[in-house]
Amino acid sequence: MGKSESPTRIRVADLPAGRALPFSLAPDPVTLGALAAELGLNALRKVRFAGRLEPVGRGDWRLVAELGATMVQPCVVTLVPVTTRVDEPVERHYLAEPPPPPEGEAEMPEDEAAEPLPEVIDLEAILAEALALAVPAYPRADGAALEESRFTGPGVAPMSDEEARPFAGLAALKDKLGGGEE
Repeated sequence: MGKSESPTRIRVADLPAGRALPFSLAPDPVTLGALAAELGLNALRKVRFAGRLEPVGRGDWRLVAELGATMVQPCVVTLVPVTTRVDEPVERHYLAEPPPPPEGEAEMPEDEAAEPLPEVIDLEAILAEALALAVPAYPRADGAALEESRFTGPGVAPMSDEEARPFAGLAALKDKLGGGEE
């Protein structure tokens, strides 16, 4: 792997010319605990990040990998622990000479995975970023559902969800107008 500082931090200058470099990370329990705490998870287990860095053209590189993880987080309704398995593709394109940003209005680049080629590619940081993007925002336990709640002040009839719909009032008005003509 060359003279890189650690197995998860790869100096671009140390990458093998003209051939792909495979990698596989399975973080230790201490790292998993720190990642779980950072992401607000109850637990994080069975994490694997494997793929390869491959040369593209004269100086660009592409990272192609798969992230697999099992995470436990609280249900948004019941707070019961919910276990989720994620298997996500991860891809990054590192450009030695990124195109200049457009003048005037900003546009989304065609390649959303493209970024400037750094001196060091930090696989652990890429794993953490990909994992953060894969965490379900609103995990729910099986059968968990929000019940309808109705709140109002004293002496006022509570409004249902159906009555709050924008066209519910128009339907009532139509019925009233149609009923008065008969």
